[in-house]
Amino acid sequence: MILVKKLIKRFGLKTVLRGLDFRVEPGEFVALLGPNGAGKTTFLRILASLSRPSLGQVTIAGFALPAQVAAVRRRLGVVSHQPLLYDDLTAEENLRFYGRMYNLPNLDERIIEVLEMVGLMARRHDLLRTFSRGMQQRLAIGRAVLHNPQVMLFDEPYTGLDQDASEMLDSVLRNVAAQGRTVVMTSHDLARAEGLASRFDILSRGVIAASASQVSLGQGNLLDFYKGVLSA
Repeated sequence: MILVKKLIKRFGLKTVLRGLDFRVEPGEFVALLGPNGAGKTTFLRILASLSRPSLGQVTIAGFALPAQVAAVRRRLGVVSHQPLLYDDLTAEENLRFYGRMYNLPNLDERIIEVLEMVGLMARRHDLLRTFSRGMQQRLAIGRAVLHNPQVMLFDEPYTGLDQDASEMLDSVLRNVAAQGRTVVMTSHDLARAEGLASRFDILSRGVIAASASQVSLGQGNLLDFYKGVLSA
């Protein structure tokens, strides 16, 4: 579903990604881990078609970036630590705005499905500005899944959330993964990533330094794996 070969990203004289290779099969949930400055957000922005690679190949669902960017964006749902929603619109109006951008059929029914999925049906007519941070993030996920994307990208979606809101987001993410979507999520929270992802990739010094599945690691061993990779 995602195939990246020899990806290089430079900002002036600084090289952030150094020949990175990355492959994700349909339905995998990959947690992309690494220290601050490792290039996780830069990499996710390239996958999201928000930034162009300096060199290398990137394909999503068989479509190449940046040449086939419109086809890629139709197949992507993107959630970052900023909701990218409109404060002066209600929850329903926000979803309707994005649904019209995608020319979705049966939009009214789809909006109801999504609001129920993210647990916001009772607040459908409330302005976004009245929502808590956690509720805004849940609606952002609703926006991202509205058009039934094949691939979902989450860039530190837990930033700024309290414990209750984080647990609600856990539930929504498990729902998204259970629907068979391909998910890539960056996170600094190893314990949370361990409870959600089926695979863990460690980004260090501009490349994927190591990768391990949940099955191969076993429960409770991610921290040791992470520390071992970064100390090598």
